Amino acid sequence: MPESGSSIALAQIGQIALSVTDLDRAVAFYKDSLGMKFLFRPPNLAFFDCAGVRLMLDPVENTKDKFSSVLYFKVANLEEAYAGLQAKGVEFVHKPHLIARMPDHELWMAFFRDPDQNLLALMSEVRP
Repeated sequence: MPESGSSIALAQIGQIALSVTDLDRAVAFYKDSLGMKFLFRPPNLAFFDCAGVRLMLDPVENTKDKFSSVLYFKVANLEEAYAGLQAKGVEFVHKPHLIARMPDHELWMAFFRDPDQNLLALMSEVRP
């Protein structure tokens, strides 16, 4: 048990949960369209591996209770990833664009949605 007043610093994400309305449709999207590694599927849940971080898809019965986080997928070549996903039928909300110029790189992103309208993004740190 931590001492009272001790500092806590959260750093590593172990799992991210996303609400979905149709689990079968969501599994097909994340597995087939995005090419993510499927882990397992107990009743009413599905899990994927995102380079050591688990993604859990959780169906909701009442869409008023649906909440979403934005998942940012780091890619080495944004244009290549963008074109590859478009070829698989993924529709983008925003094509690749510059977000910020940093001292040693540029941050580029492209945003898209899954079948339940959860916002997802591709991100790439481009070195000059």
